Amino acid sequence: MITEPRWKSFIVETTKPIFTPKQCQMIINAGRAEPRKDAEVGNDKGIKGGVIDTKTRTSHISWIPFSKRIEMYKDIEHVMKTTNGNHFGFDGMCINEMAQYTEYPEGGFYDWHVDNDVNFQHEPPVRKISMTLLLSPENEFEGGDLELMSEGKVAKIKQGHAVFFASFIRHRVKPVIRGNRKSLVMWFGGTPFKWLRLHTFQLLFMQKM
Repeated sequence: MITEPRWKSFIVETTKPIFTPKQCQMIINAGRAEPRKDAEVGNDKGIKGGVIDTKTRTSHISWIPFSKRIEMYKDIEHVMKTTNGNHFGFDGMCINEMAQYTEYPEGGFYDWHVDNDVNFQHEPPVRKISMTLLLSPENEFEGGDLELMSEGKVAKIKQGHAVFFASFIRHRVKPVIRGNRKSLVMWFGGTPFKWLRLHTFQLLFMQKM
């Protein structure tokens, strides 16, 4: 098990929007202004690099440079650090990766996965907290629910709101039935976890389907 966290929960939904509808549209515009590509999935080397696998993931992504949306990053970092302090208690947390703008068109989905290397072997900073922030108005699409295995939870996110969760939690985005689901995804890193028994932890949280 992990000795480091002092967590109260593994999954935290914001009670207030981080961004207004107008700000959400500005982020959409920023994401669409960057080069778009088909989303990849991690390979056996971990989260570094990946391959296109339409049986596992179908969506389109782009990366928003830090220099393009400085205030956006500052706002998200503030909420992340507050959430971490109140709920997770992870050490050394910071933003170390660009935000991923993601569009799930009709039929788009992302099957069960985790956001970090399952053996936590990466060099610091290690992904510890993941965030999904909904940019679309809820009435613009159907389906596309974020489902998290740890608590059997389906997150019904509202526009401008976000869900923060521990990056080791297995989760998926269910198929979009209608419309286009637009979201912002980020990962926050910190110092490596402090372990007592890795095997016990994997049994608890790395459930296989």
